[in-house]
Amino acid sequence: MRYLLLTVGLLAGMAVQAQDLRNLFVELPDSLSPLLTKVNREDFGDFLDSGMRATVKDRFGGEAEMLRLTSDYLFLQETAASTIEMKLLPVNDSVKVVCCVQTCLAPVPDSRVTFYSTRWEPLPQEAFLTPPVADDFFVPVQEEAGSADCRECRRLADMTLLKASLSATSDSLTFIYTTPDYLDKESARKLRSCLRSSPVAYRWQQGHFQPLVLSDDMLYSIKRED
Repeated sequence: MRYLLLTVGLLAGMAVQAQDLRNLFVELPDSLSPLLTKVNREDFGDFLDSGMRATVKDRFGGEAEMLRLTSDYLFLQETAASTIEMKLLPVNDSVKVVCCVQTCLAPVPDSRVTFYSTRWEPLPQEAFLTPPVADDFFVPVQEEAGSADCRECRRLADMTLLKASLSATSDSLTFIYTTPDYLDKESARKLRSCLRSSPVAYRWQQGHFQPLVLSDDMLYSIKRED
């Protein structure tokens, strides 16, 4: 809570402006956009407005494509091996923050979640999200057939890799445990048999991502939204 109060205090001095994510993205500092120029970022919106495929050449000659861009959400294929998602989220009636999910796709999808003010000032993650840990993705280990295999495979899973995804149409954030993709085929099969069937999900409420317990209907609803 003290982090949230600190963050709100930091942002309280800002003049209230009618901003959307498209305009904010254009004003992204070069330090946070090493591959794309301001002209690149402006071109994405212009191409989409014209009904064209929104692709640009970045500073190093690579191709980036904006796959979705709205007033509060964007999905950018930054390179062949990386994506960026952003969501503009309300903290209160006058303050918003930008949640950014950067995902490296190779060799195994893994994401980093960060938060910024609408002036692109970095904000503490703990003010808005308590991210999941590996245990959150596993069914409780019980003394039954297969539990020894689960414990052994978890020892083989020497790192935690997570793929995070924002929703384009709701204020939800989901995490998928991608560590099995890093293991050999047999170990991955055993490890997946010990995992919960649904991802770890959060809903943005009162200026913070709150964890959800997903029913099958809720999971289906989130998938349909995207």
